[in-house]
This record gives sequence, C-alpha cells and structure tokens, in this order.
Amino acid sequence: MIINLKQLFTITGESKDISYDIQPGELSDIKGYDFVSPVSISGKLYNRAGIVHLVYEARLTLMMTCDRCLKEYEKSFEFKFEHTVVPSVNSDNDEYIVADGESIEMNDIAVTDILLQLPSKNLCREDCKGLCMVCGCDLNVSQCDCLNN
Repeated sequence: MIINLKQLFTITGESKDISYDIQPGELSDIKGYDFVSPVSISGKLYNRAGIVHLVYEARLTLMMTCDRCLKEYEKSFEFKFEHTVVPSVNSDNDEYIVADGESIEMNDIAVTDILLQLPSKNLCREDCKGLCMVCGCDLNVSQCDCLNN
C-alpha cells in the first residue's frame, strides 16, 4: 500500500490513519513462513513539530513447525512499531524511513519490521521435550526406553 505523505510533510498537526490487511497471497514469496491469516495493519502517521512519525500495530497468524518435535502449530503475533519518516537524508542512516518521492510503501515497511521481530527458534510450547534421538518418538506424547538402556 503506497501512502502519499506530501500533505503530512507540509502541515504541522496533520495526521492520517492507517487500517488495512495484507493478504497471505501477497506474502507467498517470503520463504520459510506460512501466513494463515491476513496481516492486519492499523496505526497512524502524524506530523508533530514538523517531524512525521509512523506508529502502527501488526497482527498476524503463522503456521509454524516446532524445532524440537516437528509438530505443526498455529501461533498468533502482535507487534507494535514506531518510525520517523523523512523526505530525504544526507547520509546513510537506518534510524529513519526515507519517503521516496513523498510516499512510502507501507507493505515493505511492515513486512521488514515483522520479519525482524519473529523468533529464530520455534517451539510449540516452552517445555517441548522434542523427539527421541534413537527411535524418533515424540517425547511429549509417549516415553520410550531408548535412553534408559
């Protein structure tokens, strides 16, 4: 979703609400993640004292595979993000979002933010016991005697 910020950059006190969904089909090129619901984006862009701020929330549900027991499970996430948006910047600076031609591509910003927040280790539950290293049984479901011998 492209958002034009020309009016926000020029009028102090101006604001623009954001509320839309990114459909799972639009996210199919992101490898390693299975989005089972739309990514819901809601927030606001506002100009305070001549500086444009972006504040938003992203809600999503992923189908994940546990890294210990290989069980598939759904997990919902809710993230909050804040950014400062500038029309241009004189140096390499990752602290700001630079508006390209007075507009921003909100989908790109949201997907980047979300991917940076997702856990690197996926567990179906915190106390997941995983699989037996000998016979492969799910130790959350049954107990084997492989490691007792």
